Amino acid sequence: QVQLVESGGGLVQPGDSLRLSCQASGRTYTTYAMAWFRRAPGKEREFVAAITKSGRNTDYVDSVKGRFTISRDNAKNTVYLQMNSLKFEDTAVYYCAAKFSPVDVAPKSGIYDYPYWGQGTQVTVSS
Repeated sequence: QVQLVESGGGLVQPGDSLRLSCQASGRTYTTYAMAWFRRAPGKEREFVAAITKSGRNTDYVDSVKGRFTISRDNAKNTVYLQMNSLKFEDTAVYYCAAKFSPVDVAPKSGIYDYPYWGQGTQVTVSS
């Protein structure tokens, strides 16, 4: 199993940047593929970005491509989401998710692909 704790959320203005972190516990972190999802007020949870266990492959939802970057530091058991040029519509609770991945397959974007979740961190974009 792996436990996930997100941090880095906050209140920012449109155009600002923010970096979210997800600290994972567990000795086998490097065998987990990781992802970020978000849930905006009144909406369903949606996929944002995913990264394979090796870090070599990533995937993004179209609305964040070119603005957000997912990365991981396996030495620190941490996955990051760098968010640039933030927009009002990026306001949401952001969740880190993990799935056991013994081989390096393509990133997954489905909610039900990930059995492990953090508690979430709030990101609010407001002027």
